[in-house]
Amino acid sequence: MTSALCRAARAILATAPVLYLVVAPAQAKGPDSLSELSTQVSDAVVNISATTVDAKRSARNDGPNLPPGVGPGAPFDDLFEEFFRRRGQGMPEMPRQRRSSSLGSGFVIDPSGIVITNNHVIADANEVTVILNDGQKLKAEVLGKDQKVDVAVLKVKPEKPLKAVKFGDSDKAKVGDWVLAVGNPFGLGGSVTAGIVSARNRNIDSGPYDNYIQTDASINKGNSGGPLFNMDGEVIGINTAILSPSGGSVGIGFATPANTVEPVIEQLQAFGETRRGWLGVRIQNID
Repeated sequence: MTSALCRAARAILATAPVLYLVVAPAQAKGPDSLSELSTQVSDAVVNISATTVDAKRSARNDGPNLPPGVGPGAPFDDLFEEFFRRRGQGMPEMPRQRRSSSLGSGFVIDPSGIVITNNHVIADANEVTVILNDGQKLKAEVLGKDQKVDVAVLKVKPEKPLKAVKFGDSDKAKVGDWVLAVGNPFGLGGSVTAGIVSARNRNIDSGPYDNYIQTDASINKGNSGGPLFNMDGEVIGINTAILSPSGGSVGIGFATPANTVEPVIEQLQAFGETRRGWLGVRIQNID
């Protein structure tokens, strides 16, 4: 009897590792490759270059008016500055332009040239340029922008129809679902990263629409405005922000859900602004 029990115990112990080896790979299985999906969507993702021109005054003290051709940047600027300094006067203030550029990402939702990005990518910009995946540069017109949702709609005039992507139902995205982020990190150009939905309805105290999709797909500076795709190639979010002490990706990125931005985009296309409802309420004490 004892011998039979020992043989049965050895049989169970011998089969346990086999069962583990069969089950474990199924638990860890992910997408075999994201190459096909990346190829499918990459041409619809664009780089955004926004240039701001600030007309500033020089830091010099007020002084007498000077004739044309004399002043900051003129051939004898140093001589005139020394002359007025000895007389106790400063050179007059002269207008100077300072150009600053910011880089971001965007994506095409209509082959005719409708491009979506974040509002903070193009806010206050004097010039906006959309750079296609093939390197072609197109000047963009801002059709409308919404600061609260942080979204902007641009219009370009391409020579031929552009590759476009469509929005998906972001409410169907579940924690643990695979996602793909495509964008222009640090101005390097089209880059693809993958991850999962880490959390839903995340509040980061950034505004009235704090219901972000959190993902561990690598998102860096320059990815703002780029799309977050599900495995069907649908845009379920716009990559908007990261949480990072260093300024680089630490695996905590946030995307504005498609179901939040899509109604706003429709209004920006139709009216150039977002028309929200309002409720007038006055509060008073009741005795």
